[in-house]
Amino acid sequence: MEHETLFPLLCETANGNKAAFAELYKLTSPQLYAVVLKLLKRPELADEATQDAFIKIWHNAGSYQRGKGTVLTWMVSIARYRALDLMRYHNVRNEVSLDNEAPQLDESSTPVRMNTEQDKLAECLDELDHSQRQAIQLAYVNGLSHQEVVNHLSSPLGTIKSWIRRGLQSLQRCLSL
Repeated sequence: MEHETLFPLLCETANGNKAAFAELYKLTSPQLYAVVLKLLKRPELADEATQDAFIKIWHNAGSYQRGKGTVLTWMVSIARYRALDLMRYHNVRNEVSLDNEAPQLDESSTPVRMNTEQDKLAECLDELDHSQRQAIQLAYVNGLSHQEVVNHLSSPLGTIKSWIRRGLQSLQRCLSL
């Protein structure tokens, strides 16, 4: 779906095509909403974060760089950063669990279940070394800053950043196979 559908839609969105943007929204909003809801735990904040993310996507569609990741990854990162901003603003961080493993997605709270992609991601995460997986899950699933991951794992900042960077590189390689 990525190269055949999302990339052309994003290119058209960058050209101001509202119909392409509407289709991009229809195809990706469930995934973006699921990501921000998992972080924020509050539907009203997840709605706000998702809407804000799509506004940013509309305005910045032309800045997407293909070599830095997929369209969906780029869009999810925009939504994730908006959710983190809202978490900080509304101080909902205390509602986020700091379990060592990523929480399981509840199918009823995920508007669209993408079994093959989720299964592939789970497989790739399992291939990471425990420290990398834990650091990535705390940062990307639980929405912690690098400093908060440092405090949680009692490891130096440089080590945490290396674990996350190397882990993300491994995930990218694994997911592209």
